Amino acid sequence: MTDTDISALTEEQARAELERLARLIAEADVAYHQEDAPRISDAEYDALRRRNLDIEERFPELRRADSPALRVGAAPAEGFAKVRHRIRMLSLANAFSAQEVSEFDSRIRRFLGLDAEAPLAYTAEPKIDGLSLSLRYEKGVLVQAATRGDGAEGENVTANARTVDDIPERIADAPEVMEVRGEVYMAHDDFAALNAAQEARNLRPFANPRNAAAGSLRQLDASITAARPLRFFAYAWGEVSGRLGETQSGVLERFRSMGFSVNPLTGICDGPEALIARYEHIAAERAMLPYDIDGVVYKLDRLDLQERLGFRSTTPRWAIAHKFAAEEAVTELLGIDIQVGRTGALSPVARLRPVTVGGVVVSNATLHNEDYIAGKGGDGEEIRGGRDIRVGDWVTVYRAGDVIPKIKDVDLSRRPEGTEAYRFPDTCPACGSHAVREPGEAVRRCTGGLVCPAQSVEKLKHFVSRAAFDIEGLGAKQVELFHTMGWVNEPADIFTLQERYGPGKLQQVQSLEGWGEKSATKLFAAIDERRRIPLNRLIFGLGIRHVGESTATLLARHYGSWSAFEAAMRAAQEDEAERQGLLDIDGVGNVLATALIETFAEPKSRAAMERLLAHLEVEDVEAPSGAGSPVAGKTVVFTGTLEKMTRAEAKARAESLGAKVSGSVSKKTDIVVAGPGAGSKLAQAEKLGLEVLTEDDWLALIAGA
Repeated sequence: MTDTDISALTEEQARAELERLARLIAEADVAYHQEDAPRISDAEYDALRRRNLDIEERFPELRRADSPALRVGAAPAEGFAKVRHRIRMLSLANAFSAQEVSEFDSRIRRFLGLDAEAPLAYTAEPKIDGLSLSLRYEKGVLVQAATRGDGAEGENVTANARTVDDIPERIADAPEVMEVRGEVYMAHDDFAALNAAQEARNLRPFANPRNAAAGSLRQLDASITAARPLRFFAYAWGEVSGRLGETQSGVLERFRSMGFSVNPLTGICDGPEALIARYEHIAAERAMLPYDIDGVVYKLDRLDLQERLGFRSTTPRWAIAHKFAAEEAVTELLGIDIQVGRTGALSPVARLRPVTVGGVVVSNATLHNEDYIAGKGGDGEEIRGGRDIRVGDWVTVYRAGDVIPKIKDVDLSRRPEGTEAYRFPDTCPACGSHAVREPGEAVRRCTGGLVCPAQSVEKLKHFVSRAAFDIEGLGAKQVELFHTMGWVNEPADIFTLQERYGPGKLQQVQSLEGWGEKSATKLFAAIDERRRIPLNRLIFGLGIRHVGESTATLLARHYGSWSAFEAAMRAAQEDEAERQGLLDIDGVGNVLATALIETFAEPKSRAAMERLLAHLEVEDVEAPSGAGSPVAGKTVVFTGTLEKMTRAEAKARAESLGAKVSGSVSKKTDIVVAGPGAGSKLAQAEKLGLEVLTEDDWLALIAGA
């Protein structure tokens, strides 16, 4: 039946063919992913999956619970143990132009109260395109190695890290506890040799050195890692029981003396012009380097200034990654697919003739929204000279920040005759509901809400994502499978899964493709582990529009507990003062506030949250490190001119001591710090009878805290 035209299949033939394809693809997955011994070629495998998908598109009602479209690869034999980082492994903010680098320098100077002429040294080092790793040494002995993971929790790869020659087992002249952080990578020559060996064994070659390095370090069998030529550059640190130095560059030199490899292209620069010159020098060397880099990282050299600047929720203020310009390629646009996201947004995706861009094979690219396809920008102005994008066009593709594939331009000279402008759908492809575009919005959204299966499953996938509940063994493909089978339709269903399909019914889970008694039992245990969840993860997991990971952390830190957060959101529906209190949080604007309030005002959303909360114990956010200080828990407003510190530094210091800093004065304000030139805020504070301090009074209050 393999060669039978799909359009000629009867329903019974299609059902039998889907059963055959599911079996063949499952066998191929096990051979490739678990046995490391593929039995069919990539082309044959791709053809099987393509035929399966085409049949499912023609007969959607026949999609099987074990459909290959609902899974990728095969279940691993075992997983890595999780490691909780003592100090989070943060990411870096990005810059893509000299102007953004100059703005980075200016922000630091404003924060520190330095003028443009004051000397300010930075380190500049190549940004290695590899896998972040944290190495923990106790009394000079390597005791643990962990991947970055989500920044808070990574995977224990200690046995594998011990096989990397650049990672010393023992170090001298080190604090009793020291976490060295850096990047595991693979050199170009070693990568080429590895792929040659893969091909000699009829195995699929790796796409690029980074994938090879990541895959090698995460082998369950450490002997496989030992056979792979991995290397390591040290560039940062985590928990340390003693001070390592006074400067970033000094610590790197100390790492070098301990036996770690430190990138030799790292240099010290004074000011943004020197940083750009170093960037251009490294960029010129890029093609000749023996390893992949995707930019240059700038860090303030003095560690005492780094400490003053501190951190945002997910990135340090004192460092930035200046990314290289994206590489480009030209290919054919084969089609435009519409995906429906968890918020109902209709997102167009370009289906491309596969092309290599920056060492990675790209077959899909984002098209943003209907205006972008039509050649219009966010304000209605023309982009690409007004050239629209049509199926059949030849387009220039690039990878933004060397990560996300995007379409840059269209070659009209190669546009086929008879092509028509793309008409964006006004109905949801997932449920058929009307799709509307609100005034001022660039995105069209499905109005189907809870009846839309695309939104339902996407909300569940977001709920179990790494930064949310991160339930081991319950990833996106398992969520899709359980949702298709009708087992999980909302988050609360996850926590009743064992009750409904556990003891006495365990065979229902065991019978699924890739599952057994052991994996089913482990899943239920992993779900139980997440019945206790930090407040920020819960808020993020709810999938409220505009609430990202950093915003969820911001809200959790501000309100401290779920009860306080929920009460404030519900009160803000009718109490303007409560709404203003929400807007007073630094980082919360009207759009975000409206999304939060509307979510808690929607009865169905509230009911779903209540069903979920019945199964959870939500961890309150711990008070900041300044808990117990004289201003812990108090709301502070700074107004007027501060003469002994910048406004940004004052705010950061207050928050580090456990205070909440607001931009407006209200009856909930505890302290107003007023400098020269204070106006309406000071008048309002006096009217309300609030405690008003001078800058000197404030500094005396927090002295020694």
